[in-house]
Amino acid sequence: MYELEDAQEHLMNLCKEMNCNSEYSDIEFQIDIAHIYSHLNRAWNGRNATEKQSDDEVLWRQWSQFPTDIEPL
Repeated sequence: MYELEDAQEHLMNLCKEMNCNSEYSDIEFQIDIAHIYSHLNRAWNGRNATEKQSDDEVLWRQWSQFPTDIEPL
């Protein structure tokens, strides 16, 4: 749940920033959206992880990658 809650928080902040800042750049958007994607990817890839596995740095990096078991709709 942590990853989903964090993604939600960052997405809300992104929406606020884009609504309030007319000079928000493509680079800023790319960085912010990649950060949100990482949280969503870890939520999906680590959905069946044990607490011990969720502390593993190697798995954390792997889980940050785009899932290979989801087809885009």
